[in-house]
Amino acid sequence: MGYSIDVYDHNFEEEVLEKSYEIPVIVDFYAVWCGPCQMLKPILEKVAQEYDCIVAKLNIDENQSIAQAFRVEGVPDVKIIRNGEIIDGFVGVLPEPQLRELLVKCNIKSQLDEKLDAIRQELLAGNRSKVAELFASLLTQYPEHRRVLIEAAKFYISEDKLEKAEELLSPIQMDEREFFAEAQAVKALIQFKAECVNPSGNGELESKFSRACCLTLDGEHESALQLFLEIVETDRQFKSDGARKAMLSIFELLGNNHPVTKEYRKRLMMVLY
Repeated sequence: MGYSIDVYDHNFEEEVLEKSYEIPVIVDFYAVWCGPCQMLKPILEKVAQEYDCIVAKLNIDENQSIAQAFRVEGVPDVKIIRNGEIIDGFVGVLPEPQLRELLVKCNIKSQLDEKLDAIRQELLAGNRSKVAELFASLLTQYPEHRRVLIEAAKFYISEDKLEKAEELLSPIQMDEREFFAEAQAVKALIQFKAECVNPSGNGELESKFSRACCLTLDGEHESALQLFLEIVETDRQFKSDGARKAMLSIFELLGNNHPVTKEYRKRLMMVLY
């Protein structure tokens, strides 16, 4: 895990240039009066918590010598320094997903991503008690991190700890565009769990809907989507359009670029229109 630090003209060489030979340094040239700077600030603070790097914040109004030396003309101006040299950067507010792509390009590693990958490996190996231990540690270390909350909620749903999952997802609000839709999709898994365990009826469509919910929980997304699609074709209004909504939730869980999403989104459009 990296850290965030305020730097000044007098310690810039020591805290930024010298440290950059040990670990990448992201320098945030900002101004107190700058609105976009305040928007970027929490994103960079998150980076400092997650990545093997230093986030060095420099107020250009109080440290004009360094700002001039780096030819800063507008803020926020972010420069990534490694081995004493600028290797990349940007001016303005870069959306978090694009910032993460830039960090990958600069070979700056996320400790959180590495820990989540380790959890996935333990899940594949069937070491669920170890996974529970790792998630407990992550939730202590990153108690408000949305990715951690969402991934932990998925795990607790698979462990039948539905109240715990709902509790983890509750802080994620509608204005958090990057995470809200996925959080809602994970909440749908809680409903799928209920339908899988206790189907709401005995008819053919109820049985098919319940089976599709169970398949979703087992990670058999393509088979689940096929069943949900058949329900949409048979009775669009079944469970208040529940099959179509279930498909949209699975699309969100898989991501828009997943080949199964692309295929079944196309099939759903053909059925609907």
